[in-house]
Amino acid sequence: MAALPSRSSMLRAFLASDPAAEGRFIVGVTSTGIFCRPTCTARKPRPENVVFFADTAAAQQAGFRPCRRCHPLETSVGAPPLVLRLQQAIEDDPAQRLGEKDLLALGIDPSTARRQFKRYHGVTFQAYARAQRLGLAWREVKDGARVTDAQFARGFESASGFRTAFHRIFGVPPREADRRHALFADRIATPLGTMLGLASDAGLVVLDFADRRGLEGKLTTLRTRLRGPVIPGAHPHLKTAAEQLAAYFAGRRFQFDLPLAPVGSAFELAAWRYLQTIPYGETRSYARMASDLGRPGAARAAGRANGMNFIALVIPCHRVIGADGALTGYGGGLARKHWLIQHERDHAPTASQPEGHAVPPGLRQSAAQPSPAARLAPSARTPR
Repeated sequence: MAALPSRSSMLRAFLASDPAAEGRFIVGVTSTGIFCRPTCTARKPRPENVVFFADTAAAQQAGFRPCRRCHPLETSVGAPPLVLRLQQAIEDDPAQRLGEKDLLALGIDPSTARRQFKRYHGVTFQAYARAQRLGLAWREVKDGARVTDAQFARGFESASGFRTAFHRIFGVPPREADRRHALFADRIATPLGTMLGLASDAGLVVLDFADRRGLEGKLTTLRTRLRGPVIPGAHPHLKTAAEQLAAYFAGRRFQFDLPLAPVGSAFELAAWRYLQTIPYGETRSYARMASDLGRPGAARAAGRANGMNFIALVIPCHRVIGADGALTGYGGGLARKHWLIQHERDHAPTASQPEGHAVPPGLRQSAAQPSPAARLAPSARTPR
């Protein structure tokens, strides 16, 4: 792990239960002998009783035991059980409309459901469910279904209400659904904090840490550029991304196999394809990246292209460092960048490892293989 942040910054994050601090440090409470996540919901101890560790192993070696409330030994923090339960209810029957009375009948307090959904997804449960139903209707109409069939299948009894809601979300009436390309958004829990994924049918458009600075502006730009809405809800590409991320953080996956649909300039797209040629467990300098892209001396331009990458890990911009080996620039924070580089070095496959850990085909580059620049020849530059 990287050196710990300053005590004052860690203490502020802990007292505020800042989700951005997940994965960056562990909190020990000397008065109880317990160690916690930064986001633990237990009553906060006095500051003089707080110590910080780089990871759970260091806390355990110091004699602290894991908290039974925040479970710091678990590898990630996912959605609250109530949120998962409601999401599953929507997936089981997307057409159902769960009002406050229905929630109470299920033993769920509506205000609690509203608060937890808002905190995790950024929208209330009712808004999430409605957007999900409209998203499914959009896909069905776009695929050729009759508007009235999609309307009733998704629980909209009023034709005018359906058309109004559809137009408000997509900007066109249902019969013109093929003019819009919706983005589906979902959150993915990881050991380094929650990530936000956006996908269209073409592929993954965004996958980045939810607390990344500039992410909200990127989403606004995407909505404008793609002329489509962002709809909270599941998508097959997001499900695959979550599965592959889990394997990556467990040290079992060395490459990602996902359809990508990044949005950027010609140079940015070329830079992002280059990043995908850097082998797992290795790093490159910005200067070398610029040279391999045919732009020697343009290290700053390479750095800016890295900074505009919003598909983290899958497009591994964390593998680019300063010429002197210093960690510079990472949208998710330098602590995460250091963690990712060390994680890959620790788990990089070798010839002596079992077959299950064998290097994926084409991952490592031999002297006989073409250089990254050669692999970015015009014939290979079609956006993924």
